[in-house]
Amino acid sequence: MQIGVIGLGRMGGNITRRLIQNGHEVVVYDHDPNAVAALGRDGAIGAKGLDTLVDQLRAPRAIWIMLPAGKITEDTIVQLARLLAPDDIIIDGGNTFWKDDVRRAKMLKGRSIHYVDVGTSGGVWGLERGYCMMIGGPKAVVDRLDPIFKALAPGLGNVPRTVGRDGRDPRAELGYLHCGPSGAGHFVKMIHNGIEYGLMQAFAEGFDILKNANSESLSEDARFDLDLADIAEVWRRGSVISSWLLDLTASALASDPKLAGFEGVVDDSGEGRWTVMAAIEEAVPADVLSAALYTRFRSRRDHTFAEKILSAMRKGFGAHVEPKDHKGTPS
Repeated sequence: MQIGVIGLGRMGGNITRRLIQNGHEVVVYDHDPNAVAALGRDGAIGAKGLDTLVDQLRAPRAIWIMLPAGKITEDTIVQLARLLAPDDIIIDGGNTFWKDDVRRAKMLKGRSIHYVDVGTSGGVWGLERGYCMMIGGPKAVVDRLDPIFKALAPGLGNVPRTVGRDGRDPRAELGYLHCGPSGAGHFVKMIHNGIEYGLMQAFAEGFDILKNANSESLSEDARFDLDLADIAEVWRRGSVISSWLLDLTASALASDPKLAGFEGVVDDSGEGRWTVMAAIEEAVPADVLSAALYTRFRSRRDHTFAEKILSAMRKGFGAHVEPKDHKGTPS
């Protein structure tokens, strides 16, 4: 299948490479010509602008946008809407606020252009592991794009199959799911990221308690000098809390036991805030997820070992670098 990709950063570049590896023809554009040239060496077809990218795609076209949520994505969609023809598809694979998806889908429907939102999880490891995708949009359009989603998804892999799933959507166990109409994909991804905040915070606080088990404020016979790297490693082996986040933590502690390479400044990219907003709108208590978000705010003022654990995990799964200005403005 032929597809266009706009935005060739960490995620967009690897999405392009995985599609090429699975036999798809990909036309790419990025404001950085070096990024376009690099993907060209990997088999992509480069475009010099949005107009040339559209011209190089066969109708009906499909274009995947992989840009930061906000103005740059909004502007790109507005420009594409002027260039595309009826029955073409715009796919937003970034971390867009789901209410923006609903609005955009209505706007594009007036031009007979289809809109699909894809919550994409997998970070910098997606090229190797595949991407978990939560998809929103019209069923017929999502079905048309199935070869793309199937190529990007991790597949069954070595994950044990869940008993009792007979008759259910087979795509879910392959790593992608049509969640519902426009906005549903990014809504599910938003909650996914909110849960991610809570899980990360639980690990961070737990390791902070372990680190401080030798505090001088404790009586001498109640102190423990614990090896956090070894504890993280043993927890990976058969424990109830084994997970990819724990894998990343173990790796970080093995290479830098004191996490001296991190300050503990933890940014947030917006989804945690939107998750809490959704909880408020639905009157659903979200104590853990709210507290995890507020801890990230606090980290920009006072830093503990827990925040270093959080920073280490974020670098591990998404190559996120601690902000140097410590303001932590969401993107």
